[in-house]
Amino acid sequence: MPLLLPDDGTRLPLDPSRVLVAGPSGAGKSTLAAEIHAELDLPYTETDSLYWGWNWTPRECFLEDMRALAARQRWVAEWQYRGARPILLERATVMIWLDLPVRTVMRQVIHRTLRRRRTRERIWGTSVEPPLSTFFTDRDHIVRYAWRTRHTAAGLVEAALEQRPGLPVLRARSHVEARRAVRRLAESSAG
Repeated sequence: MPLLLPDDGTRLPLDPSRVLVAGPSGAGKSTLAAEIHAELDLPYTETDSLYWGWNWTPRECFLEDMRALAARQRWVAEWQYRGARPILLERATVMIWLDLPVRTVMRQVIHRTLRRRRTRERIWGTSVEPPLSTFFTDRDHIVRYAWRTRHTAAGLVEAALEQRPGLPVLRARSHVEARRAVRRLAESSAG
């Protein structure tokens, strides 16, 4: 199936019962997944909350939790973490790909990181953003990671289409297009 734009006039039937949200770090996958949850009443558990344990320690039961999530009849999830991607892809009925400009993604991830650090916001109930100085010392600091991996989502989506050629993928190149994609899923759900 070719990539679809959220408002390209194509009216292929979409089954929005298991929705993946793809995109690079900082693109807004969790925000969009929460919007889909609210609009379509799909169960949503933030993937990061299943991955990260106390003090930024990966949880050993993460893949087991992801298999349980994927086995459900209805869900929305961010498509991230190497081991979880194939588990979710196998069961997904539609994907929204946030293919935003790099400047937008970097602005968002920097703003989010600064806000979380300034407010000492608890993330997933257990962790806080590390000191800003770790930007210089930690190769995997979220801002550096987002920059280093900014172009990987396109290749991952391309590979997903090879594995699941019938999977509808709505490509959103802006936040406006992402909202249109959610509306399109809601229309398919209602119809």
